[in-house]
Parts: sequence; C-alpha cells; structure tokens
Amino acid sequence: MVTVRKADPALMDKGTQRPRELSPAAREREQQQRQFKRLIGQLKGPEQVFEVRLDPAEKPITIRQRLLRVAAEAHVEIAVRKHGEGFLVGLLTPERRTNRGRRQGSGGAGA
Repeated sequence: MVTVRKADPALMDKGTQRPRELSPAAREREQQQRQFKRLIGQLKGPEQVFEVRLDPAEKPITIRQRLLRVAAEAHVEIAVRKHGEGFLVGLLTPERRTNRGRRQGSGGAGA
C-alpha cells in the first residue's frame, strides 16, 4: 500500500544538488582522456607516430578502446598497433588500414 503525507514545499523548489566529487579512479580516467586528446591533437601527418606504454594494472583492450573513442570524438581516424608493452598510435593511412574480416576482391556487394 502507498503512503501519502504532507511535505515541505521547499523540497519541490530545491535546486539541483552540487555535483559529487569524483573518485580517484574517475579523476585518473579524466586525466588519461585529456592526455589522449593532446596526443591525437598532435597527429598532423602519417610521419608522426606515438608510443603508448601501459602500466601492469591497465588492460590493453580498455586503453585501445579509449584511444579510439577520443579519436572518434575529435573526428580523426587513427591506427592503433600492438608494440612491446603498449601500442603505437598514428593517423590512419591506406597502408595502415586492415582488411580484417573482409574478403579480398573487387569490394562489390556479394563478392
């Protein structure tokens, strides 16, 4: 059964609550995202390539997805390749594009 009772009208008029403080992990993710934005902003041509090294606690797939997400938000196509204990990041060129999952051929539908 529902209970109904009278309440203070000030509760309805109360503004939004102040934003919660970010956790240390969230602050670290924000800092990492800013770092990735700077990195992608520095990519001006295919001759520029950056190396991203990972901490042992970092998951490679997570970092790769974050890099790709930041690049997509910046409307920049990047190539990310495994290298040692991390990744190499550069602008996507036809030579760097993968054909993974696609058949070789004319490229037409049904080929």
